[in-house]
Amino acid sequence: MASKKVLGLTAATAALVMGLTACGNGGGDNGGDGGDNGAAEEFNFGILYPQTGALAFLGPPQISAAKYAIDEINAAGGILGTEVPAITEGDEAGDSAQANEAANSLVSSGVNAVIGAAASGMTQASYDTITSAETVQCSGSNTAPDLTNIDDGGYYFRTAPSDLLSGPVLARQMVEEDGHVDIAIIARADDYGDGYLGAVEAEVEALGASVTTTETYDPDSTNFDSVINSVTSEDPDAIALISFQEGAQVIAELIEAGVEGDQLYITDGLNDPELGKTVNEDDPDVINGVTGVAPGADNPEFNEGLREFDPELEVFQFSPQVFDCVTAIALAAESAGSVEASDYVEHLPEISRPEGTECSSFEECRDLLEQDEAIDFQGTSGNIDFDDNGDPTSATFQVFHFGEEGHETLGFEEYSVNE
Repeated sequence: MASKKVLGLTAATAALVMGLTACGNGGGDNGGDGGDNGAAEEFNFGILYPQTGALAFLGPPQISAAKYAIDEINAAGGILGTEVPAITEGDEAGDSAQANEAANSLVSSGVNAVIGAAASGMTQASYDTITSAETVQCSGSNTAPDLTNIDDGGYYFRTAPSDLLSGPVLARQMVEEDGHVDIAIIARADDYGDGYLGAVEAEVEALGASVTTTETYDPDSTNFDSVINSVTSEDPDAIALISFQEGAQVIAELIEAGVEGDQLYITDGLNDPELGKTVNEDDPDVINGVTGVAPGADNPEFNEGLREFDPELEVFQFSPQVFDCVTAIALAAESAGSVEASDYVEHLPEISRPEGTECSSFEECRDLLEQDEAIDFQGTSGNIDFDDNGDPTSATFQVFHFGEEGHETLGFEEYSVNE
């Protein structure tokens, strides 16, 4: 199958023309022109994130991280010497039609890049609107494997790892770390659930353990009796639940059926410090023992900086990845010497490749580019190294847990596609 990063004819022709006057990574005109008329142009970011809906708890860390990245960029002098204005916001709302409407509004406003959507399904509903307009889109939280091969003309990227990387980490936690041998898997019947389920199942079996049963459910369902009965009848050692917020009801029913907290393993869609109250408001400790895996970052310095930037922020999930989307795009624009997506899009993979000099902040990387050096941007979430499909090839994962002290981090695990 041809890579989805092959540009369409019109874009490819434009890229060829630009290639005659630009030297690639580190060779762009970084004098701050950003356009053909010699006048500095602003780089405008849009963001598509859940202000409302089931995943609204993921909204604050996304918008705060994006604003924090822009603040750091402006403190270093802006993109191509011009300050980045306030980000333009759109609400994906957990609704496909609304997400696409918000995406259309962002594109119509003339943004130079869109951060988001947050949910993979909302990106599936809106990416064509964004990328067909030759606007770069970068999500810090999309994990569905199906997004790897979408027909995006080369304009879609993500800094969050595919579930094909997340699944093995969850499986290893259950089997290698905690010693479970008979495992059941419950998942949403959608792109997120199907891809994650397949990755967990394959790794569990590769590790020599058994998958006793797999069950999927309609995300809009309000009754999970048949799923619960099917799973508990197999008497598994552990149960992996691949879910979003509706999973709180599944957890409640599993616990009511006699499943212990330390038998339950969850994913990023349920990485919420308030999960216990959602499951059982009268007895939040009912989920004590539950363990989960989510894309994370072993970067206390970043967390401290973001907390200082936004003291009200409580959930940090996917904030490093969103920060990295904004920074990587800014560096690509610096490398291309242009704010136009059709000019800088091909520089996005280049600024993250291991052939360059490692750097970690916008200012540090920008200064290397101005010295005509190739760079290897090391994100706050870890090494990114975009492949030809715009996916990161390695990632850091947080192993989180609910115990007597509430939500806590047990540690971090590195995983690469080369393992």
